[in-house]
Amino acid sequence: MSDTLLPPTRKRFDEDAYLDRCGATVLAVLPEGIVLDETVCYARSGGQAGDTGTLTLTDGSTIALAETVYAADRSAILHVPAPGQTLPALATGNRVTVAIDWARRHRLMRLHTCLHLLGSLIPVPVTGCNINPDTARIDFDLPESTLDKADLGERLNALIAANTPVRIDRITPEQLAAEPDLVRTIGAAPPVGTSQIRIIEIPGIDRQPCGGTHVAAVGEIGPVVIGKIEKKSRTNRRVVVNFAEAAGGALAADAGPARAAA
Repeated sequence: MSDTLLPPTRKRFDEDAYLDRCGATVLAVLPEGIVLDETVCYARSGGQAGDTGTLTLTDGSTIALAETVYAADRSAILHVPAPGQTLPALATGNRVTVAIDWARRHRLMRLHTCLHLLGSLIPVPVTGCNINPDTARIDFDLPESTLDKADLGERLNALIAANTPVRIDRITPEQLAAEPDLVRTIGAAPPVGTSQIRIIEIPGIDRQPCGGTHVAAVGEIGPVVIGKIEKKSRTNRRVVVNFAEAAGGALAADAGPARAAA
């Protein structure tokens, strides 16, 4: 990883998860990736996969992006070109349009929000999670096997069908310290030096710090199934969730940007 001191990247996905493209200025071209002054690409973190997409230069040439990750300083974001392509000349100061693979991102948003609902149904500490475009899993500090797959799936889909809105709030580190139970994940901590902490709230269901991308209302998730419940250790149970087959998921997946434009 380069030792170059990189300026922070403006995270447009924090402001609007439905924004699928934006203009940006190239700040650095490094072996590890391309740094922009702002981006719509979510960088891999918190268990959620990073975005893929494209950078389009002013001459129309395009760079395919295989991944988006944080630099070592956790402030700058690196846009990683896909291998096997001939890269156009790109230099500091160039203007580009950065765009995400929206269909993929929206599936990640739907599954990430779904894990918030799932966590509300299993009120024990979370030990980890992983969110990919087609499947997600969440691990619980749960010594005894008290989970029934069919019952859990039925209750989860009932929450989805209620279509409760998802809200974003901001609180200070001092406010979070006064409400330590808001942090559900064992070992999780807000970024050092931040003055505001992003809170995701599904009223009456879940409220916790989270930097991921989420849908505007839980009905957008669409029907899901509990794939499996696994015992990973003496005190750990893993729940895997997938989109239900033939459940209208393709229709829901196309609805996102229209919400942003409304």
